Amino acid sequence: MVRFAMPGPGTNAGAVRRVAAGVALTCSAVLAHAHVPAHENVEAALMGIFKSIESNRLAEALSRTEALIAARPNYRLAHLIKGDLLLARGQHLKTMGAAPNAPPERLRDLREEALVRLAAYRQRPPKDAIPRYLLQLRPDQRHAVVVDTRKSRLYVYENDNGKPRFVADYYISHGKMGAEKFREGDQKTPLGVYHVTASVPKAKLADLYGDGAFPINYPNDWDRRNGRGGSGIWLHGTPSDTFARAPRASDGCVVLSNPDLRTIANLIQVGLTPVIISNQVEWLSLDDWNNERQALSSAIEKWRRDWESRDIDAYLKHYAQDFQSDGMSLRQWSERKRQVNAGKAWIKLSFSNVSMFRYPGKDELVVVTFDQDYKSNNLSNLMKKRTYWHKQGGQWKIVDEGAA
Repeated sequence: MVRFAMPGPGTNAGAVRRVAAGVALTCSAVLAHAHVPAHENVEAALMGIFKSIESNRLAEALSRTEALIAARPNYRLAHLIKGDLLLARGQHLKTMGAAPNAPPERLRDLREEALVRLAAYRQRPPKDAIPRYLLQLRPDQRHAVVVDTRKSRLYVYENDNGKPRFVADYYISHGKMGAEKFREGDQKTPLGVYHVTASVPKAKLADLYGDGAFPINYPNDWDRRNGRGGSGIWLHGTPSDTFARAPRASDGCVVLSNPDLRTIANLIQVGLTPVIISNQVEWLSLDDWNNERQALSSAIEKWRRDWESRDIDAYLKHYAQDFQSDGMSLRQWSERKRQVNAGKAWIKLSFSNVSMFRYPGKDELVVVTFDQDYKSNNLSNLMKKRTYWHKQGGQWKIVDEGAA
């Protein structure tokens, strides 16, 4: 049971200080490290309310709660807290959401939301940390989105001359059955590297999807290669009568409050903005991020040089034994490339608009997308290329390649 011991008449100071035990937070420590003003952030407002409760300033807590409700009239968690504060005037409350006959499922959802929001607020990533997945944004990708399903958090990063720079983070809901989607109808959110494919305006949506929606390209090539299916994964808003949904509340989509969705909508570029969904975000220092990016960049550059050199054996060493492309195995790919290479007197090759995004999870897998300008004595071709690189035996190897 979540402890939320609201003080009743005659409670002593020690009991009052245990008010916020239900969320297992040391409010003063959190507030000391907070850098987001309460009026700009729901989590900061909640922290202010719990701080007031902990200090037995119940009138102040009620005033803060009413201010939050005035700003977010359809915020059910704030209404629940207000109800508890009013009930506390006449009785001792042992749990958050003590109203008689309250639906237990609704109370559970609201308690989980409070825990998730405040934990994320307390455990903010280091200011200069970079998500491991954003190894390189292409120059025209202005922003990137990273989702942490375990923390119910969405992070927005700006492309600051090649370095990801933190912009903001937001509470989100995800799949009712958790993450790592595998099939249609499993009510899970996919994990992987995706991008926004469209923008669907509110006028074309049912109320369930709120103020807009941004579909992503699930399942992508890697998902299909690994047997993952399903469709219709979107970033979208909440119904008009709801400010926020429970941490696990969707059929697999990533759901933001409507105000938050409207904010990030101004940053999203259809066809360009990457959306990386992880079960738990890994963070790197700037030095470690640079080292990982440079190591992969060096492997890609060596592949390009070996291809350009027409040294077919050196070129094929960049491909993994489990390589696949358009239904071809490594053996079939090698045979084809040897035949093509035999007709080349020279090759000139350049890459531009390179992006590199590391996949979430234990496997060291990176998807690299770029514009390829290929010229030879008998062919000139410009195409958008996509390759998947997997670190095997300490070496980056290509496991999949094709047109993007």
